[in-house]
Amino acid sequence: MSQLISEVALQSYLDSLSDANRSFAAARPGPRTDRQPVHTVYGGAQLFKADLAQKMGRVALGMMDAFAPDYIAFAHAFHLPGHEGLPSSGPQRETLLAHPPSADANRAAWLASSVYGRVLEKLRREPVEDFRIDFEDGFGVRPVEEERAEAVRAAGEVAKAMQLGVLPPFIGIRIKPLNDEYAARSLGTLNRFFSALLEKTKGQLPTSIVVTLPKITHEDQVSVCADALSQIEESAGLPQDSIGLEFMVETATSILGQDGRATLPAWVSAARGRCTAAHFGVYDYTAGMDITATHQAMGHPACDFARHIMQVSLAGTGVWLSDGATNIMPVAPHRGEHLTAEQKASNTESVHRAWRMGFDDSMHSLRNAFYQGWDLHPAQLPARYAAVYTFFLDGYEAAAERLRAFVDKAAQASLVGDVFDDAATGQGLLNYFLRALNCGAITEEEAARTGLSLDEIRLRSFGRILAQRAGS
Repeated sequence: MSQLISEVALQSYLDSLSDANRSFAAARPGPRTDRQPVHTVYGGAQLFKADLAQKMGRVALGMMDAFAPDYIAFAHAFHLPGHEGLPSSGPQRETLLAHPPSADANRAAWLASSVYGRVLEKLRREPVEDFRIDFEDGFGVRPVEEERAEAVRAAGEVAKAMQLGVLPPFIGIRIKPLNDEYAARSLGTLNRFFSALLEKTKGQLPTSIVVTLPKITHEDQVSVCADALSQIEESAGLPQDSIGLEFMVETATSILGQDGRATLPAWVSAARGRCTAAHFGVYDYTAGMDITATHQAMGHPACDFARHIMQVSLAGTGVWLSDGATNIMPVAPHRGEHLTAEQKASNTESVHRAWRMGFDDSMHSLRNAFYQGWDLHPAQLPARYAAVYTFFLDGYEAAAERLRAFVDKAAQASLVGDVFDDAATGQGLLNYFLRALNCGAITEEEAARTGLSLDEIRLRSFGRILAQRAGS
């Protein structure tokens, strides 16, 4: 029988597909499996000191002691699931505090006690996961000479923190925009900071250091910043891509370009493999949409639209997504040692209200797969970790059961309850436990309930786990 398509023609089709498939795989290799910080703390460069993270932890612990001194008060402050059933006073409350129950005996008390204990431990051990030394909004309006001096001073503080072993796991600087007004100043700050840092550390950089580029209006700004970072690396004899590059997504054109196309893929391409994350700037973005200040908030529908475009644009690229910050600070309005009962109650109500706002905003982000966000004040740290740990612990048993069932049946799909899992969900469940382990939401012993060993979990690939088991 004669063939309608010749072998030569078929091979040309296959060659064409192979080239296109390789190009797609290079652009969208899949999600990264290394640790992503749960937050980025932004602080003015003029305030940065080597021990700043530890100081922020102490402030946050002081806020916990003052406004959530035990796990039941903590549950009521954040409105944790089931908090309504936890007694605010009386013998039952004292019994629960003295003997926190198991999840089977009292799930609300177990969850609150577990989250509370882990938040305290986190604030003592690693209060800040990522810090951005800010030369933009957080720096304010200052003379260029002062900015140059602060770039050198801040670099010295980073070097000191590296030497003392107190630098947060992730660190970076945010420069001013590369528009006509600030480009020369921004690149000068970039140059001075890294020149001073590398001089003081004898050519060493922190493991995870990035530059955050704000208010981007076109991809040439990304390309120029990437060129500058490449030059720094080359001049210092550093490996390529030693310095990461992050985008601020806070302008209309960072979502859709003038041709109506999504902008972010072109920006990632312009960064030439250097882009690590895209951070959503809630307040600049909503201002650019002509939304009045009263309604500029994390939960505005315009923000959800922008976030979804970010997700669709960057899915599979390995670029992390980060949400913005709650701009209401949990700060007590009344200060002093001799406060009235009414003033103390006002302080508690004010802090709890701001905490709940931050908690709810973070939970909204997490539910929509934005696993990182911004914090601006040490008093916000309890809300950040309360949300992250509640998010992971509240679904821990169900996720562990689903992953165990999936592993037990190897590459076959499994049905647990009324939830049907396929192979992609297996990787999604594995990612859940990786994130939970990385941030301290669950312990290594709790992760073992998945049926996977720690070594298997650390493979970070469900396919590799199954392949390894099949070959053993």
